[in-house]
Amino acid sequence: MIRVQVDRCGYCGACVSVCPVGAIELAETHLLISQACVDCGLCLAACPVGALQAEGYADSKRVPLRRRCDVVVVGAGPGGSVAAREAAKLGLSVLLLEKRQEIGSPVRCAEGIAHDMLVPFIEPDPRWISATVTKAQIAVIGSEKTVTRQAEGGKGYILERRVFDRVLAEEAAQAGAQVMVKTAATGLLLEDGVVRGVVARGPAGSMEIECAVVIGADGVESRVGSWAGLDTTLLLRDTMACAQYLLAGIEIDPACCYYYIGQDVAPGGYAWVFPKGEGKANVGLGVQADLATDSALNYLTRFIESQSHLAQGSPVTLVVGGVPVAPLPSRLVADGLMLVGDAARQVDPLTGGGIANAMIAGRLAAEVAAEAIAAGNVSAQALAVYEERWMAARGRKMARSYRLKERFGPDERTSSDFLRVFMVAVGGG
Repeated sequence: MIRVQVDRCGYCGACVSVCPVGAIELAETHLLISQACVDCGLCLAACPVGALQAEGYADSKRVPLRRRCDVVVVGAGPGGSVAAREAAKLGLSVLLLEKRQEIGSPVRCAEGIAHDMLVPFIEPDPRWISATVTKAQIAVIGSEKTVTRQAEGGKGYILERRVFDRVLAEEAAQAGAQVMVKTAATGLLLEDGVVRGVVARGPAGSMEIECAVVIGADGVESRVGSWAGLDTTLLLRDTMACAQYLLAGIEIDPACCYYYIGQDVAPGGYAWVFPKGEGKANVGLGVQADLATDSALNYLTRFIESQSHLAQGSPVTLVVGGVPVAPLPSRLVADGLMLVGDAARQVDPLTGGGIANAMIAGRLAAEVAAEAIAAGNVSAQALAVYEERWMAARGRKMARSYRLKERFGPDERTSSDFLRVFMVAVGGG
């Protein structure tokens, strides 16, 4: 029977088209082969990446590759790509690993960022900006009536993350970093408890990559930190379960971000409508995982149906994911390792926004890595400078946001006091 080598498969479907018995099915990012397979081998010849193999193929005989560099960055989101770019600019040899075959996809983000938080890292470019926003409107939806508040004057953008993330990775490559896609970190190289590199697997097989510093930027699902002994486990109360459609065929103000708060709409969280130009918008919501009595997607469906101007739209993309709205882990560093972005829980606990925070953390981690490598000391004590600089740059503000989240319980988030706090937070200040 034919089997799929998942780390090679590109999910192109070529094998499906040549199978004479219909034994192969392409289920989004999973290729399934049923018992109907007759081992004719036609699919092996059609596969462009050699991901299909006959039963009994001894792939384990391949010898793991070995590499050496100064820094390995795991994850090519905004935090990881900025870390790789800045480290390369500082003269370090850098390898940036991305487990997906396309950087920036799938998107798991509402895609909003404030102008002032973006420009320290990259100049705005129409290639990856879907909308420029200057207004915000918050609607409190209760059992009796809807109350709205509006604000104007700030400037922000709704990004096209599929392009934005790729551009940041391209800039990292142009700065001298090597980028490897469809290559997942599967573990750490450890020596007496000290991180000395990563174990990875990609289309070329397994490899061991030795380095002085590993920067874990592998998202909310991060394993890099836990492999190094850091506790990054999220409590349900500090986790937002999120779902979002890109709706087409709707009419909204193309310069306004809309927020909807209400326990029936999104318990413990909120819904959003972010314009993306030409009658399109990201329409999503996040619910506090321990409060929700239904899936985020079902809450989203009901919310859209309740808003006539949204119900007329058609979903062309579905995004789902989890967002950490938690305090920082007790440590962001270990011997030879630092965490950035969602992996480090560096997300605003009030809004769930994390793009800018990840880029700030990525730059700080790169700078500390360069200093530590130059000094010949990459111990946790030496790398703890990163934690100090993060707290000075954004950490204290995020800690304050978490305290405010805890102060205003879910039942109090329709109060005027909370709305004032939330309005400031969504402004990106």
